[in-house]
Amino acid sequence: MIIVGLTGSIGMGKSTTAAMFADAGAAVFDADQAVAELYGPGGAAVAPIADAFPGCASAADGVDRSKLSASLQANPEGFEVLEHIVHPLVAQSRARFFQQAEKDGRQIVVLDIPLLFETGQADQVDAVVVVSAPAEVQRERVLTRPGMTAAKFEAILARQIPDAEKRQKADFIIETDKGLTAAREQVDIVIKALLEPSS
Repeated sequence: MIIVGLTGSIGMGKSTTAAMFADAGAAVFDADQAVAELYGPGGAAVAPIADAFPGCASAADGVDRSKLSASLQANPEGFEVLEHIVHPLVAQSRARFFQQAEKDGRQIVVLDIPLLFETGQADQVDAVVVVSAPAEVQRERVLTRPGMTAAKFEAILARQIPDAEKRQKADFIIETDKGLTAAREQVDIVIKALLEPSS
């Protein structure tokens, strides 16, 4: 199996691009979705987060993301604590995903990981695909999201490697500001290049 790391800063169109890879037959592991399941009622992250961040999680309701976010903004050292809880659990989910993809005979698996470079996981994949768009397009997309503010957007960007740097580290770049058809064509080109590398 060829393992692809799919990444891109907030608002670049990564989720849409991941769906295009899935439509083209790749198995896609969505790290955000895995976290959402871990945070939900009965999720494996709920009890340890409730212990580490009092008042931010309960067995009945799962993790309250807005309370957790407020706690992390007030105490940024908490990010490290949270990562120590969440990353090993996500790794277990990913291991199960790989087993299933292998059983299904998939040729390409895509790991949709927003912080691929930031968490040092880029060296664990065979190829890196960066989803990108001009800064003004990114800003416009993000600020239309419910509950998003310019300050929140800047805080998220501050924790992410700049887009220009990601592009330099990429094996492939998918530009998402030219419309869905153009993006889908780029995805097809990437898949063809992965499956038929030039000898």
